[in-house]
Amino acid sequence: MWCLELLLPLLLIIHDARCQWNVWVPRDISGMTNSCVVIPCTFMYPSAVKPYRGIHGIWYYGQPYPQLFPPVVFKSRTDVVHESYKGRTKLLGDLYQRNCTLQISNVGAEHSGRYYFRADLGGANMYTFPDFAELKVLDQPNIDVPEEIVSDESLELTCYAPDNCPDMTPEIQWMYTDYLPDPEFSTDYLEESNTAVLSNTLTFTPRPMHNGQLLGCRVYYPNTTLVYERLISLDIKYAPRSVWVNVSSEVMEGSSVTLHCEVDSNPPSRISWMFGDEELLWETAANVTLSLEDVTPANEGVYTCVGDNGYGIMNTSLYLAVKYPPREPLVNDSMTVLEGTSLALHCITQASPAATLTWLKDGELVGTITADELSVLEIMEITPQGDGLYRCLAENEHGRASSSLNITVEYAPVLLEESKCTVVREGVQCVCIATGNPEPTIEFFLPALNITINETDGRYNFYTHTDGHTSTGMIKLRPKGDRLDNGGPAVNVHCSISNMYGRESILLELQQEKKYLMAVIVGTIGGVAVIAFIIAAVRYVGQNNKKENGSSRQDVVLDNPALYYSAVKKDKQNLRKKVG
Repeated sequence: MWCLELLLPLLLIIHDARCQWNVWVPRDISGMTNSCVVIPCTFMYPSAVKPYRGIHGIWYYGQPYPQLFPPVVFKSRTDVVHESYKGRTKLLGDLYQRNCTLQISNVGAEHSGRYYFRADLGGANMYTFPDFAELKVLDQPNIDVPEEIVSDESLELTCYAPDNCPDMTPEIQWMYTDYLPDPEFSTDYLEESNTAVLSNTLTFTPRPMHNGQLLGCRVYYPNTTLVYERLISLDIKYAPRSVWVNVSSEVMEGSSVTLHCEVDSNPPSRISWMFGDEELLWETAANVTLSLEDVTPANEGVYTCVGDNGYGIMNTSLYLAVKYPPREPLVNDSMTVLEGTSLALHCITQASPAATLTWLKDGELVGTITADELSVLEIMEITPQGDGLYRCLAENEHGRASSSLNITVEYAPVLLEESKCTVVREGVQCVCIATGNPEPTIEFFLPALNITINETDGRYNFYTHTDGHTSTGMIKLRPKGDRLDNGGPAVNVHCSISNMYGRESILLELQQEKKYLMAVIVGTIGGVAVIAFIIAAVRYVGQNNKKENGSSRQDVVLDNPALYYSAVKKDKQNLRKKVG
């Protein structure tokens, strides 16, 4: 089992007369609790020293000097040993062969420490060697774990068990390997300095999911109840494999919002919140929270959480939408245009969600309703009817706003059909009504007299009035029955309308003249008939009175003819008024 049998003769061959006191023991040796341990030992002494009454040996624990009374582990002369070693120790080597190998059975944790050998050749030839063997009693096997375990890189874990007990040979098993991907096992036997170690190596490729999981090594001795186990937790280093953030969200302007980010990595990542190229917050942790207070539309955009732990980098983004009512729309300035001009009215606003834009003219819908930041109302060849107040109304579910502009359309004057001359009781009245922008100037022209009548001429009761873009002019020409010329037409009036864009002259038609003449004829005939009727009635009454009263009534009428004429004249005047 051991190379001690080969080593001892070799040491004996190379020693010579100059050999001094010397010992060889393993500096470190280990054994499992309740098992046994064999400490190989070879010593030498000077060739000049002759053993006296045999060769004896003593093993001490802890101290090499007898005067310090160290515990006696083994003594070849007697069985007197420290009570913790009673029945546990025996010498396997032959001291006469300079073999001082010691076996300790049923070792415990209290037996861990340094062991020194003292050679006793009789008389004064006793020597305690300063070299020692340090025993480590283990209650669990050793597992060799690399300082760093990186995900997706092949990993070797080795479990060691000492094999320094000739009566028992250990065996090694790995535990909790069922979840590992394609594990491989290999066994090795190492001997060094007359000590032996059995090892079993587990090889696999770890994944991030294996971080924190348990692996175990079990050492047992067949045909015994001795079982030893050790568990380790895998510390797998891996780059960020997931970055979790809030789902994209919508918030109202002026409210608060919390953005949360969690990064799965080992070791923990440096987590930073980015808004564009600006780093808002960072911290080395498993999760980081970013709080935004009183948010505005400027806070809307893409927020990115970045995790970096030196093994890799990963990020995830979310979109924060800030909802707000429409801002006051921007529209064209108020304008004055010429009739026939084509226009494009622009309305621009900002809102979230996008606002619907509606154009209204004087409160009435014009154009189409659009759902965008920009609405363009096109007016082709504008007419005077396009003059007015235009308002752009922006609306969304959170509110509304509007802006207005005035469009003033300038155009040449237009005569309205209400313009005419009319026969009235006082004479002939001519009215001229025109619309235009700027408001038109009205003049009357009498060709027969070669007279122009305007606001600077007060003849013919000239009157003018302006209401908005409508101008009205009026004159009264003459009393009924007067002539403007010698036997010419009764009415010959021209109306002239003008502004900066044009001038127009129109002959005004005389309306209602035939109706008035008919009324005069009918009135005259009616008046004559009424007078005749009155005369007949008076005569009839007079005759009746004559019959009744004789000549007295007739004398009254004849005596006062002026009174009678006055009554008839008054009746005629009343009749004329009625007819008129």
